[in-house]
Amino acid sequence: MYFAALLARTEDGWEASDTELDDVETLSDLADLAREASPDEDTVLVLIEQEDSWFGVVRVDGEEDPRIYVSDAAAARRSAYGELLLTDELLGREPGADDGPDLDALDLDGTEDGESEEDDEEEGAAADAVPHSPVGDSEILDDLGISEKELRALEADDALNTIAEALGASEVLETVR
Repeated sequence: MYFAALLARTEDGWEASDTELDDVETLSDLADLAREASPDEDTVLVLIEQEDSWFGVVRVDGEEDPRIYVSDAAAARRSAYGELLLTDELLGREPGADDGPDLDALDLDGTEDGESEEDDEEEGAAADAVPHSPVGDSEILDDLGISEKELRALEADDALNTIAEALGASEVLETVR
């Protein structure tokens, strides 16, 4: 079970709307969805929470590239919604790097020519290693009153409420929850 909401900063404060991510396939789609929530190109935060195991914040300021923070990369990786946020850049990988094996170079036993199955398993584990720790821009909310240290200390089960409270948007977030 997940919860996702958009918080758009306006002249009158924060406006919240819940959002379905079922039709969002890429980070670019998510950023476009956020931009649509603020015609004046103000700050929009996409807050995502997955089964109290991880949370993510995507910040979109006008036409700038989205900034991303994910509380637990390994937990998020097991979620389709987390996969949206875990870009190669965010994980420190070369863009477009292929994590999977080259199927054309595999022998019938699933190993590459000249490699043992153990070598292949070790290499696959290293390629898929995603930390059980936060990734991304931990200063994403600094100018909004939540320091890097405070953000990193948040527990997934109450993070979105704590963020909304610090922004002065807890009431509007509660209306869409």
